[in-house]
Formats: sequence, C-alpha cells, structure tokens
Amino acid sequence: MLTFDDMGSAGSGSANNDGSEKRVKASDKRLINCNAVDVNQLMPLKYKWAWEHYLNGCANNWLPNEVAMGKDIELWKSDKLSADERRVILRNLGFFSTAESLVGNNITLAIFKHVTNPECRQYLLRQAFEEAVHTHTFHYIVESLSLDQGEVFNMYNEVNSIHAKDQFEMELTADVLRPDFTTTTKEGAQKFLENLIGFYVIMEGIFFYSGFVMILSFHRQNKMTGIGEQFQYILRDESIHLNFGIDLINTIKAENPELWSPEFQAHITDKIKKAVELEYNYAVDCLPRGILGLTAPMFRDYVGYIADRRLERIGLKTIYGTKNPFPWMSETIDLGKEKNFFETRVTEYQTAASLSW
Repeated sequence: MLTFDDMGSAGSGSANNDGSEKRVKASDKRLINCNAVDVNQLMPLKYKWAWEHYLNGCANNWLPNEVAMGKDIELWKSDKLSADERRVILRNLGFFSTAESLVGNNITLAIFKHVTNPECRQYLLRQAFEEAVHTHTFHYIVESLSLDQGEVFNMYNEVNSIHAKDQFEMELTADVLRPDFTTTTKEGAQKFLENLIGFYVIMEGIFFYSGFVMILSFHRQNKMTGIGEQFQYILRDESIHLNFGIDLINTIKAENPELWSPEFQAHITDKIKKAVELEYNYAVDCLPRGILGLTAPMFRDYVGYIADRRLERIGLKTIYGTKNPFPWMSETIDLGKEKNFFETRVTEYQTAASLSW
C-alpha cells in the first residue's frame, strides 16, 4: 500500500514515462488519493456497488409537483389540525428545507473534490440532483400551503433545536472546505472520513429519521397525504444515499486501515452520541405534549435504535440497546408498495424504461 506521503491528487495516469499508452486497470483505482488512474475514466468499473447505487437512484426518479396537494391544502385551511400537529409539520419543514441544502453543498463543494473515483463521482452527481429535488419539494409544500416562506426557511437560525443540528454538521464541513485541505495526510484523510460519517451516517442516517416518523405518522392516519407521499419518495432516496455512504466509508477504511485507529473510532462514537442527544432534543421541541400516538420519550428509544444500526454498519460497537417503537417504519423502507395505477401514483416511482410489465 502506498503511504500518505506517496499519494497525491488524481492525475491523468494515461501514459508511461516514455510517453507510450498504458491500459487502465480496475485494480489501480482508489476512492481517495489516486494518482494512477484518470478520475474521468469510468471503465473498467472497480466499485460496482457505486454503479448499482447510481442505477437504483435513476430508477426512482420523481418530482414533487407530480404529487397532488389538494387534500393537504383543504385540511391545512380547516380547523381539523391541532396547534401541536401544525407545530410538528412546520418544525419538520423548517429542518428539512435547510438540511437538504447543507447535504447538497457538502457533496458538490467538499466530497466531490476529494473522491478520486469516477463511478463514485457518477453517483455523487445523481445524489446532488436528488438533494435539489428534495429542496424543491419543501418549496413546493410551503408554496402550496401558503405558508410564511421566511418563517420556514429561516428556522435554522431561529429554532434552537434545528440550529444545533445544522451547526453540528457545518462544523464537519468547515475544515474540508479550506483551500489548503488535503486528504494526502493521515490527519486530512481522517477529517474527510469524519465528514462522510457526519453527513451519511449522522445527518441522513440519524437526523432525518425522526422527521420521517413524524410526517409519515400523519400519512398513516390519512392526514396530509400529499406531504406524506413526498416524504415516502424522499425516504426511498435517503435509503440509497445511506447505503452508498456506508459502502464508501467502509471501502475507504479497507483501503486505508491506518485511518481506523482505536482513537479515531472513539472520536466517531462520541460524535454519534452527541448527535443522538441533539436529535432527542429536537424531538422534545417538536412534541412538547405528544400527538398521533407519538411522544418524545418514544424518540429516545427510536433514535438510540437507529444509532445502533448505523454503528453496526460501520464496524463500531452498539451503545443503546433500545427497541424500535415504530416497527412500521421498516415496512415503509423495505417493501415496494404497489398501488392501483389508475387511482394513484406508484409509491416506488420508476421510470418507464425500468418497469417490468
């Protein structure tokens, strides 16, 4: 294995020292610090999992304005939603509207620059588009319900529980965005790995999931079904984002085992512990009295359960040992629910090219 001192940023690697052509080999590819293969040379594929995630993302293509909002508008304008129910909806719109943007910024401004593999970059481009669609979704919802745009999109500055989560993530991006940042040192590569864990495992794998439960609880009771359907689509996208991110993290670990030191593992575990507390505080803020059978203490168990699953998937020990109080969420994620095509849209939306008739 090359040492970090030997590695540089991606070079063309298209010719030998004598100027003759050389054939690109998949084995020469690396996820970071590759100077043997041109970052633009997609074939031959080495990381087939990255290409599979890209194809899966393309198969689940959707846009928010394809979802009817008439029933949501009618319900929102009525007196049938309690103040606490409205609070949950607004808090989640406030968090997600900026969180999706932060993820998109991190992909395009931080991650893309330092991933030196074309098939992974192909997926990152797809994910960046999906983050734009998600941000579009919250604009569409806010506009449809005639909400105060300034109130919703500025919650990350004005609501402490939202600001704390966003600030936690922005701190993980700050170092990677420095002009002199490099992954060619051990410290830099570890900081980059911390960024990936912070956004894929924590932001998309932990922070998003309380919001999914809250909004989809409305959907399960036939309330705010337009928003619920859009959150189902977002959840499908996020499941692929999470799986790609974990594959990316684990493969970087495998290629650079010196990064995954006991000290670094302890550091990451502490970050996840802090994230769990931030997410629980957010749940308390959203649910001061509880609605729809949801209470803040239930989210203490749920966030711990989700965090344990994320810890396991990146090779760390579980911490919380709590049970999932929302087993129906697994069904929402795992099952491809088909609906009558002539009555409503297919929940797992696919493009015509990928449908099986």
